[in-house]
Amino acid sequence: MTIIDLDHPVDPPAGTWQEEHLSRYVRTGGQDGHVWNGAPTLLLTTRDHDLGRARRNALIYGRDGDRYLVVASAGGRDDHPIWFQNLSEDPEVLVQVFEDRFPARARAATAEEKPRLWEIMTGIWPDYDVYQTRTERDIPLVIIERV
Repeated sequence: MTIIDLDHPVDPPAGTWQEEHLSRYVRTGGQDGHVWNGAPTLLLTTRDHDLGRARRNALIYGRDGDRYLVVASAGGRDDHPIWFQNLSEDPEVLVQVFEDRFPARARAATAEEKPRLWEIMTGIWPDYDVYQTRTERDIPLVIIERV
């Protein structure tokens, strides 16, 4: 069994806007990077068992009580983002909001849960509705709960 170190994840490629955003977020404990284009972001680290390493992504988030919400939109592309594929195989994740880092469990919202939660997320990032029109896949909304 491969041990995947969630504390030392692989970030997006150097020189990309995603890598630069993550770097600022980590370096400043979220003081620079928590808000991106007017929306709050968290850092989600998943286990990529195919590659044998952890991956970290910055994602826009919302809240539903104590739960965090993120959307696996990939900008409306036809395939789910890698981070969603990873947590579908292994729901144990690591989350960082500002300096607070904690283990969590992630799952896709059920069909019954999604409409109410989708409204929360489109209230934060209205383009999620636009992204859904770009693809035939049902864009997953993910619920993250601290463990």
